[in-house]
Amino acid sequence: MKKDIHPDYHMITVTMTDGSTFQTRSTYGSEGATLNLDIDPASHPAWTGGPQKLSDRGRVSKFKNKFGNFGL
Repeated sequence: MKKDIHPDYHMITVTMTDGSTFQTRSTYGSEGATLNLDIDPASHPAWTGGPQKLSDRGRVSKFKNKFGNFGL
């Protein structure tokens, strides 16, 4: 392997949307940097079971929109 191509890992602080924090090793920023999250498991609908918006814009929905009332 080539020498000196790997990033420098250091300790940073991660701040969740609810204000809680934890320490982790990362290549983000520099030693002691703070990473503020906009989306995390406490607030994202995929983890909280909140409302989900699914858009069915595939071929089937286009066909139904175009020919849905055909023959009625």
